[in-house]
Amino acid sequence: MSWHPQYRSSKFRHVFGKPASKENCYDSVPITRSVHDNHFCAVNPHFIAVVTECAGGGAFLVIPLHQVRVPVCGHRGNVLDVKWNPFNDFEIASCSEDATIKIWDIPKQLLAKNLTACKKELVGHARRVGLVEWHPTAASILFSSGYDYKVMVWNLDTKEAVIMSPVKTINCHQDVILSMSFNTNGSLLATASGAVLQEASYKGHRANKVLFLGNLKKLLSTGTSRWNNRQMALWDQDDLSVPLAEEDLDGSSAVPSPPQGDGNIRYYEVSTDKPHLNYLTEYRSYNPQKGIGVMPKRGLDVSSCEIFRFYKLITTKSLIEPISMIVPRRSESYQEDIYPPTAGAQPSLTAQEWLSGMNKGPVLMSLRPGSELLSPQPLPPERPLSKPRPHTSPRLFNQTEKLAAEDGRRPLSLLEERAPRWVAEHRLEEKKTWFTNGFDIFECPPPKTENELLQMFYRQQDEIRRLRELVTQREVQAKQLELEIKNLRMGSERL
Repeated sequence: MSWHPQYRSSKFRHVFGKPASKENCYDSVPITRSVHDNHFCAVNPHFIAVVTECAGGGAFLVIPLHQVRVPVCGHRGNVLDVKWNPFNDFEIASCSEDATIKIWDIPKQLLAKNLTACKKELVGHARRVGLVEWHPTAASILFSSGYDYKVMVWNLDTKEAVIMSPVKTINCHQDVILSMSFNTNGSLLATASGAVLQEASYKGHRANKVLFLGNLKKLLSTGTSRWNNRQMALWDQDDLSVPLAEEDLDGSSAVPSPPQGDGNIRYYEVSTDKPHLNYLTEYRSYNPQKGIGVMPKRGLDVSSCEIFRFYKLITTKSLIEPISMIVPRRSESYQEDIYPPTAGAQPSLTAQEWLSGMNKGPVLMSLRPGSELLSPQPLPPERPLSKPRPHTSPRLFNQTEKLAAEDGRRPLSLLEERAPRWVAEHRLEEKKTWFTNGFDIFECPPPKTENELLQMFYRQQDEIRRLRELVTQREVQAKQLELEIKNLRMGSERL
């Protein structure tokens, strides 16, 4: 019998939660009071989307990170879920009690009025739609589940504005589907419906939420035990008969993910060795949360060792509070060990490739500032806006990537040399439309208050510090190369 110490070594042992200051919170947000069990919030590096309370139909609010709000109104019933497209930060899907799913394009230029016209409307469910989920690797593939106990697969890569029938309907549940989750390459889908977890019939754990755990081939579910205590369970994805581990949280009746009515966030580390679930610590707050949005990894601040950022919905205060989870480190340089490669914002499959049966892992990227995709895909040729001119050849992109790998240059440098002049002109015109008086209107609007000016000043100081570190690193590399060249010359002279 092996003995396990009570405290195991972990690089996340001392992670702590840092709530945002009051001026960085989003106040006066009429957060929904719906009893539907969901997150009610979706986040990407540009926007926060929050389901709101409104009379006469359903709506949600899109808030750019710089706090200029875009109300989105178009559903005839309450909005129950919103999800950003992982490959397009300006496209979002929403579902509603009116039994429809709508796809919205959020304009890059800020609007002065509500957004009411959707890009596409999906009609197929007989009852209200409670969940939507984008495929993690295939472009334009959306999953939805409704109170008709069905999961529907939609192909959005069509010219139709209203899609009346899905490409596939999964009809295996006998209760309302409360959660959906994909594995890393999107070849497996896990669902939880309160009574069962896919084919699991284990009666000691009633699952409400389910989540694939990366490449560990394991599932994590949250729900209640037979004694009605909040509980987590860890499963082997190939054997759902009995959980690998179970852990009771407390006797509260709130759903553990997100813990509605609870204000605390607990940290666990999952390992392949027993015990699989290792408790680390807990972030405590007196403000109960309605839901939580999670920022994708590519939107985190790696300079401050931020490993998660949650957006906590506090209904009692009509407030959205960002909470950063930070690993304390003394060094200000990039911490490679806590930032493994993560999924980028580029699909690895087209919709037709996935529908034909292909599966492929996500296109990975490093979070190191200035780095590029680790598994790049050929870029699609750009289309001119005015006169139809010949497209750049896809072969050029492949040759560019190959040559860039050989000589260490960026693929874009060679592409800019050979690409037609209209491509560069179009890029320049497109970039000019985003700038006014030297400011990027969308990404970095001019400061309006003293606090915003100070925040911009501090961000610039951080950026200057980071660039100085990069310059220092490049100087060290240059000196090393000079020494190597000098040694090679001395060696050749001796010969």
